[in-house]
Amino acid sequence: MITVKTFTFNAYSENTYVLYDETKECAIIDPGMYEGFEQNELAAFIKQEDLNPVLLLNTHCHLDHVFGNKFVAETYGLKPQFHEGELPILNAVPGYAPSMGFTRYEVSPLPDTFLPEKGTISFGSSKLELIFAPGHSPAHLCFYSAADHMLIGGDVLFYGSIGRTDLPGGNHQQLIQNISDELFVLPDETKVYPGHGPATSIGFEKQHNPFF
Repeated sequence: MITVKTFTFNAYSENTYVLYDETKECAIIDPGMYEGFEQNELAAFIKQEDLNPVLLLNTHCHLDHVFGNKFVAETYGLKPQFHEGELPILNAVPGYAPSMGFTRYEVSPLPDTFLPEKGTISFGSSKLELIFAPGHSPAHLCFYSAADHMLIGGDVLFYGSIGRTDLPGGNHQQLIQNISDELFVLPDETKVYPGHGPATSIGFEKQHNPFF
C-alpha cells in the first residue's frame, strides 16, 4: 500500500510528493525545493522514515516542479524521468528563471530514459500507471495507482479548478478534453494530489468543478 507524504515548497507553493510502501522504496515526484532548508526538510523525512529513493519523476518541467531535481540527483543518484515532450520546457528554465527572481536555480540533469505516454513504472511492490494529459504543458503525465485509489495529478486538475493554459505549450481545449477523457473516467473515490493546493477527488470535481 502506498503512503503519500506531501511537502509544499518554493514561492509558488508547489506540492512535492514522496510515495513509499512497506518495502521502504520510494518515488520522489516534482521536487520543488529551492531553499536549503527545503532540501533539508525532504532529506530529513527520507532519513527519518529510513526510505530508499529509487525514482525521481516529473509530471512536467515548469520551473517550480524541477527546482529540486539537481539536489535529488546528487543526494540519491537518481536522474529525472518525464516525457520527452517536456524536454524543451526543462531546457528553457535557465533562460527565464533569473527574470522570475530565481537567480540560484541549479540546472536539472537530463534523463537517461524518458517515460512513454502509456505504461507503468514500479517502486517497491507498488505500481503507477502513466496517464498522458497535456494541455497545461505539452507532454504532461499523471501517475495513477488503481490499487490505492490515488492520482498524482501535477498541474492538470485542482480542487475546484484546472491548470493554467497561458504558458508556452499550453492549450485550454486540449486540457479540458484530457481531464474529461483521461481523468474523469477514473473511479469517483480516486484521491487527486495536485501540484498546488489541497487534495480533492475525481467524484467531487465531476460534480463541482466550474470548468465542467
